Amino acid sequence: MSIRRIIKKEMDIYKKKYPILAVTGPRQSGKTTFLKTEFSDYIYLNMENPDLRNYAEKDPNAFLKQYDKYIILDEVQRVPFLFSYIQAKVDNDKIMGQYILSGSQNFHLLQNITQSLAGRVALFKLLPFDLGEMKSAKLLNKDFAYNLQKGFYPAIYDRDIPSKVFYSNYIQTYIERDLSDLIHVKDLKLFRNFILLCAARAGQLLNLNSMANECGISQPTAKAWISVLETSYIVFQLQPYYKNFNKRITKSSKLYFYDCGLLCHLLKIKDANAIRTSTHKGNLFENFVVSEFVKNNYHKNLLRDIWFWRDAVGHEVDLIWQDDEQLNLIEIKASETIMSDMFKGLHYFEKIAPELVKTKTLIHTGDFNQNRTDAKVTSWNIVEKI
Repeated sequence: MSIRRIIKKEMDIYKKKYPILAVTGPRQSGKTTFLKTEFSDYIYLNMENPDLRNYAEKDPNAFLKQYDKYIILDEVQRVPFLFSYIQAKVDNDKIMGQYILSGSQNFHLLQNITQSLAGRVALFKLLPFDLGEMKSAKLLNKDFAYNLQKGFYPAIYDRDIPSKVFYSNYIQTYIERDLSDLIHVKDLKLFRNFILLCAARAGQLLNLNSMANECGISQPTAKAWISVLETSYIVFQLQPYYKNFNKRITKSSKLYFYDCGLLCHLLKIKDANAIRTSTHKGNLFENFVVSEFVKNNYHKNLLRDIWFWRDAVGHEVDLIWQDDEQLNLIEIKASETIMSDMFKGLHYFEKIAPELVKTKTLIHTGDFNQNRTDAKVTSWNIVEKI
């Protein structure tokens, strides 16, 4: 199955403006398939190949002389010293779109790009399928809970792998092995427990001290573990909006997972019906909507600033994004029945900062859309159009 990835449009624009493009993202997000399929006019080289890697290591100048332009270097973090030679080559050749770099170990890839290729690279993030991509491939189910539980990783659809099998293997092979190696975890059970704690707190304010105490680790260790989960595109933090407000505004971030299928697996939610009865239903749906905004932001290269807002007494707006000088407010409710009190967070924010508000939207789990006086009521299945 070949699914057109939305990010291709933006990469086609910037390969005419930068000598190097780089694609990062979580393991199994479809980077290799995407590059081979959508950039078939490039020569694809996988640096996991020991012969290619040995050639690049022993004679980098000859390697780059042979593979001089329109080359995809996948798993390029395996030959870190090659980055300096690439820098010299693109500076000398001045060919736009000369190389596309990718790799599964984002920390090492980004570290080498920052050190050697700054200013020469257009950086892109390829995440699991977004709603627009799912719709175009006719993979989106009408039931929001079904999609959340199944998840959005390409292999689940390309190879028809059951979600529970895919995510079980994903945790063991990628999260536990790769990440524990990266940060030298001595007690894998502690690290596994920490990931489960993250899942239980998805959609909530991040409290590293509390998580560290509950897991039996130090606060610096908890901070390091969160950082590596972020670098590997497992989790991300949503920052609070507190411009133009007083000190009574929350300044802690909120924690989310990039993929709801992985989140459901960690929470031991095995089917769509379990989501509907779960105590985590609200946080799961909020995670889904926020992660869709993040995926769209990266795949379409929108460069939007995205926040949430909460004050000390509990008034909250789930999601805020900026359009010019004004703000678009979004409330997220895991319900098909719209009640008037669901708009109270939007009303309160507009009351204290009317000059900042451009639009107000409530996103729900039903399949209908309405224009109300309070706000625009929008179904989950058109989030990518907001």
